[in-house]
This record gives sequence, C-alpha cells and structure tokens, in this order.
Amino acid sequence: MFTGIVQEVGSVNEIRSLNGGGQEMKISCSFAHTCHEDESISINGACHTVVAFDENTFTVQSVEETLRKTSIGSLKNDDPVNLERSLTLQKGIEGHLVQGHVDTTGEITDIEKEETGWLLTIEFPEEFENMIVGRGSITLEGISLTVARESANTFVVAIIPYTWEHTNLKDKKVGDPVNLEFDVIGKYVVKYLANIGRDSL
Repeated sequence: MFTGIVQEVGSVNEIRSLNGGGQEMKISCSFAHTCHEDESISINGACHTVVAFDENTFTVQSVEETLRKTSIGSLKNDDPVNLERSLTLQKGIEGHLVQGHVDTTGEITDIEKEETGWLLTIEFPEEFENMIVGRGSITLEGISLTVARESANTFVVAIIPYTWEHTNLKDKKVGDPVNLEFDVIGKYVVKYLANIGRDSL
C-alpha cells in the first residue's frame, strides 16, 4: 500500500530481458542501500518487489502481465522514475490510499503552462470512463493527484510547481504514456453497483 507521495526520482540503471518475456531492471536511487529483499516499491505507480540491492541500486523483475498493463516496458536506460516505498503505520497518509496496481495506461495529449503551475490533459480507454470523478483522486505515474476536469475519455490534472520539480512529470512530453490507477474505493463502488444491476435482471 502506498500514498501517492513520491519519495524520490530515481534513474533506470540497467534493463535486461528475462526468459519468457519479462524483464529485470536496476534502479539507481539514494536509499538503495537501505532496501531489503521482498520489499515493495512503487515505480511510476506500479508496485514491484525488490529481488536484490547494493549500495547504489535495487533490482526488480516485471512479469509479462505488468508489461502489458503498464508503461514499464517502454522505459529505457537513464529514464527518470518516480519512487515510493510502501506505507508503514508510522507514516501519515498525505495523498490517498494507493495500491500500486495500475489499471491502465493513458496518454498525455496536452501540457499547458499557467502562471503558477501546469495543466496536463490525459486521454485514457473509454472502458474506464466511469472510474473518473471530478475533484476525485487519481494516481498518475505513482503521484496522488486530483481530477480538475473530465470529459468523455479525457481528464485534466493541475500540477503545482513543487510536484513538477520533484517528480518525472517535468520530463514528460505530449504523446508519452502514463500509468493510471483509479481510486480503489470508487472501483469497489462501481463493481458493487454493476453486480446489483445484474442481480435485479
């Protein structure tokens, strides 16, 4: 479990393919030496398990399902990645409850600079349209954000300068894919209402 508050922007150090279609990735970051095997770390919003670590890097493996449903497979050496270590009982929930289970990927269709921040417009698959709620929570690249506007299969988020400078959003361009995780409470509500509808038929 995570909160969507990025702890650090790390860097992809090395990527290699695994037999069967998965991949193994080394990430450079300042806290690598304090990691432990089996630790869960959110990488651009996708929960991964640490399988090895050293003074400067930690290593994770991504199976085929992760590569199909996230943008992790499009990462390259030296790419910046948003990192968050898992929530503990000693930490405050400063964003919202995030599972690190990416629902789908979206695409940045517009980046607009305003006087005090940035507006990002994200397009996503129509099948997830009922998961977006105006002023509701959304996790984008592992960042807890608020939906500012919504229309059909697009939504807009407003990015404050601090978030822009302390995440990988400042390196994004129009056309780039982004990992999306919808609010977990909303997903349960949608599933419950869908089941109620079926039961009434």
